[in-house]
Amino acid sequence: MTTPELPDPVAAPAPKTLPERRKGAWRRPATVIAAVALALLGWQWLETRQRLAEVQEELTKRLADHDAVVKESRVVARNTQEAHAVLQAKVATLEAQLSEMQGQHVAFDAIYKELARSSDERLLAEVEQGVAMAAQQLRLAGNVEAALIVLSGVEARLARTVRPQFAPLRQLIGRDIERLKALPGADVPGLTIKLEGIIAGIDALPLAYERRPKPEPARPAAPPTQVGFWQALALDFWQELRQLVRVERIDSPSHADPGLLSPSQSLFLRENLKLRLGHARLALLTRDGRAFRADAQQATLWLERYFDGSARPVQAALATLRGMQTANIGAELPALTETLDAVRNFKVARGGK
Repeated sequence: MTTPELPDPVAAPAPKTLPERRKGAWRRPATVIAAVALALLGWQWLETRQRLAEVQEELTKRLADHDAVVKESRVVARNTQEAHAVLQAKVATLEAQLSEMQGQHVAFDAIYKELARSSDERLLAEVEQGVAMAAQQLRLAGNVEAALIVLSGVEARLARTVRPQFAPLRQLIGRDIERLKALPGADVPGLTIKLEGIIAGIDALPLAYERRPKPEPARPAAPPTQVGFWQALALDFWQELRQLVRVERIDSPSHADPGLLSPSQSLFLRENLKLRLGHARLALLTRDGRAFRADAQQATLWLERYFDGSARPVQAALATLRGMQTANIGAELPALTETLDAVRNFKVARGGK
């Protein structure tokens, strides 16, 4: 019996294959760490590259935006330069206009000073003309209302001019206005118009002897009776005959019998009445109260005696003449001489300065 062969403990081990060697290498810690480090480095490299790409893209975008902003800034700068040039031109134009306005201001200042020096003269001329016109209305026409209107306008003109040197003139004119308002005088222009109306209507006034009889009042109809033909014919003839001739008294208890005038005398009567009323108008304008009342009374007597007192035009003329006789015609009107002299003296004093 043979004994088996034991291996030689001293003999070298057999060499390992490649897979075995790889499996042995992964079991080593250094190898694992190196592999992990390489993997981390690779991942870091990839991430870094990706971030670099993103940064590059962002930088490219920002550079594009910066270029757009630069271009826009250049456009704005160019527009600003153009606006600055336009503003410089406008400033130059305004400076030229300012120089021209300064020259005009100097000219206007000189004109204003000249007008200020002559304004007092014009105002005094207006006041003098107004006072003279009011005095003329009082002296020639006796028109107190027109004189009051003129003096009130002059006083208002002085009131609008706030200058103390004209205060004395304003006081004088105010005193004249109060004097005219306190006058009890008659309305001379109104009375003149009424007289002219009476004179214009004299030719149409009916005379007393031309008045027609009043129609008889209608009698109640008699009850019909049986009359014959000849009796009815005679009754109709009598009615027609009564209408041909009629006698009626035209006198008045308070006046004398009315005068009977021929056509030529009627014409002279009307013309004389016109002349009498014309004299009354002249006396009214000259403020002659006595002559005016005498002419008005005579015209009233003629109207009452020779004209038809029942006619409305005659009644209106008589009422107007009777009312005129009570008017205060002879009141003395102020001549405004003191005020007119004061204005002229003030004007001479202002012209001598």
